[in-house]
Amino acid sequence: MRHNKLLSVDRCVLLVVDIQDAFVKHIHEMDRVITRSCVMIKAAQALQLPVIVTEQYPQGLGETVPKVAQVLGQCTRYGKVTFSCCQDKAVKEALLATGRNQVLLIGIEAHVCILQTCYDLMALDLQPYVAVDAVSSRRPEDMQIAFDRLGSDNVVLTTTEAAIMEMTASSKHPAFREISTIIK
Repeated sequence: MRHNKLLSVDRCVLLVVDIQDAFVKHIHEMDRVITRSCVMIKAAQALQLPVIVTEQYPQGLGETVPKVAQVLGQCTRYGKVTFSCCQDKAVKEALLATGRNQVLLIGIEAHVCILQTCYDLMALDLQPYVAVDAVSSRRPEDMQIAFDRLGSDNVVLTTTEAAIMEMTASSKHPAFREISTIIK
């Protein structure tokens, strides 16, 4: 039996939040966010996790950045205007429809959409996890305060590699070879 705070392939859904064109030049270490997000998405696909993608007001802020969009493939993208993903009816319904109680978040911005989504997930009795190396904000201070606040309020802060290895759980996992290649 594993501890219920450990991520599980049977209980986790990946939520990719607003990794869009308009933010590329403005987000602190956006290249890191894109690179680590691609790693997390590839691993989620290898582990057969449901993946839900949001875009903040795509008509004005553009679509998901090409590098991330390419990895996502034909994954449905939900346009939203709310900061919290859970305040958008379609996104909330998609999350709940998975029947999973762990939500791993990647994307931007830490102190706005990520933070508000985490609190709303907890209100829905879902456990949020944030892969901090695949998340950022315009200002590092905003990001750090968001992580401090979330961590003190029972959101599990992790990294992409830690999350992937928790879900893989063992070198005996059928996707381990593929996962090993992805994280290198």
